[in-house]
Amino acid sequence: MKLFAREHPDATPSLNSWYKVANGARWRSLDDVRETFPHADLVGDCTVFDIGGNKYRLITIIIYSVQRVYVRFVMTHTEYSKNRWKHDCC
Repeated sequence: MKLFAREHPDATPSLNSWYKVANGARWRSLDDVRETFPHADLVGDCTVFDIGGNKYRLITIIIYSVQRVYVRFVMTHTEYSKNRWKHDCC
């Protein structure tokens, strides 16, 4: 996330905010995630978050049973739309 934020500084506040919330969250399901982030979507095994007013996407894998969130990708909306990331979420 830090490298992406350096390349896209306008994403930094949103990424920091997401991280702060996610770090303190105790999510048990996608429904719990959506209570905090209503636009989060499940794509295969990945949970996708809109970042920066829908300008960026944060792709994660959430292991609810052990309370772990793994960031797989952070990308622009244009990169996201190419769907190359989806093979990691099957």
